[in-house]
This record gives sequence, C-alpha cells and structure tokens, in this order.
Amino acid sequence: MSELARDHLGQFGVWRSVTMLTPGLALALEEAGYGTLWVGGSPDGSLAEIEELIDATTTLTLATGIVNIWKDAAVDVAASFRRIAARHPGRFLLGVGAGHREATQEYSRPYEALVGYVDVLLAEGVPSEDLVLAALGPKVLRLAAEATAGAHPYLVTPEHTRRAREIMGAGPVLAPEQKVVLDTDPARARAIGRPRVQRPYLGLVNYTSNLRRLGWSDDDLRDGGSDALIDALVAHGTAAQVAARLHEHLDAGADHVCLQLLTGSDDDLLAGYRALAAALKL
Repeated sequence: MSELARDHLGQFGVWRSVTMLTPGLALALEEAGYGTLWVGGSPDGSLAEIEELIDATTTLTLATGIVNIWKDAAVDVAASFRRIAARHPGRFLLGVGAGHREATQEYSRPYEALVGYVDVLLAEGVPSEDLVLAALGPKVLRLAAEATAGAHPYLVTPEHTRRAREIMGAGPVLAPEQKVVLDTDPARARAIGRPRVQRPYLGLVNYTSNLRRLGWSDDDLRDGGSDALIDALVAHGTAAQVAARLHEHLDAGADHVCLQLLTGSDDDLLAGYRALAAALKL
C-alpha cells in the first residue's frame, strides 16, 4: 500500500462477516478508534456492501476479507474497485483469495487461478499497493509479498505471524485475523469460541493443513479442537488480557491485527468493541 493508505489501516481493525454489518455499526467502530473494518464472508464482487459502509463513515478504511476469485470475474471486481477508489481515495483495500475446495465446485489449481486473477486485477487498474491476498502457506505468502501489498492470514496464531514475516520479509503488509472472546472463565469462552472454529474451519483442508504446519496434532484437530488449540485460536479474558494477546501478533511482525469479537447471545457487541478499543488505547 502507499504509506498514506498503510497509515489509514492503523494497528488494529475489526473483521466481521458482511451479513453481520450495518452502516451504523461501521460508524460506531470508526468512532471507537479502529482503523479498518474487514468485510468477510465473500462480499459480492459489485462491492455494493462495501460502498454502503464506506459512504457511512469518514475516516475508516474498508477492506475485503476476502472477495472469492471463483465467485466474481476479476474484470468486474476491478471495475467495482475503481468506482469506490475514485469516490474514496486511500480508504479501500481489496483483499482476494481462492477460498476453499470444499465450498467451490470449480476449485482447481488454486495457485495458478490466483496468479491469473491478480494479473487481471493489476491490468485492469487495481494498484498493487491497494491489493492483498488471503494467504496461509509459504507459496501464497511469497506471491502476496511479490505481487501485491501483502497478506491477510485468517485463523492464525502469533507463531504463524512470525513465520509469515520471515517468509515475506520486511516491507509487505501483514494483517492477520485473531478471534477473541471477552470472558475470564475459560469454559464459557471456549463454549463460545469452539463452535465458531469447528464449523467450518476444522473441516476445511487449507486451515487444517496450516495448523498441522504449526505443529498441532490430529488429536488437537478432532472433536471440535483441543482446549489448547481453541485457546490459541480464540484469545479470551479481560479486555486488557485480550489486548495483550493481540499485541503478540505485532511483536511477531504484523503491521495490523484484525480482531473478530465472538459473543454470546446476551452479550453487548458494541460494549465489547469499545472495551477492547480502550484497552488497545485507540
């Protein structure tokens, strides 16, 4: 990204599925001090949802986490990017990725498909500094470092961040996602976090392969995940304790950490985001 756009990311942002976002929530996150809102759940290639959120805010950077390359043609996504970038220069980061073979009938040769998709985006006017890739393994991390602004790894630990920085080298943006629960009781926190990890992620080979590369065993991956695995993937505790876990990613080499706050049905979502913003001194 340009230095101006990199500054706009801030050190901390929020990841949330497109189906769970409203312009009002985006504005509240901006007011709380977060730098970036990552829109997950494969937002549509028209980027209409992104435009609605960015129109509702004034300083918040919007990022896709991610547009699925099998879902929308690169030329169409590039046109959508140009439309938004023209209206809101420096405030939109396009994240794209190959998704999961279990969810996509067309899934074949994902690395080659991703390379071709990136080539089209660049040829169609998406600047490399405004483009990041969903990346877990070494091959795609290197591609992200060489062809785009950097990488947005999902469902990772600070140890993955450390290894990713070694692979990518200094310079490229590294923006991992970290799930968090604001609860000091480990059993309650795991009861919230485990279902969000188990389905779908422990049934998707790209994530389980990445976790095995990090040293987690088959025993850790079965039956919804071991307590140790869930505790690694879902930081929990007080706002201050969770903030400390998020800082571990920065210490490991991340430029920006996007937190995904998981809550129980009775929890106050905005109160949680605000408590974390205060603990992070945003």
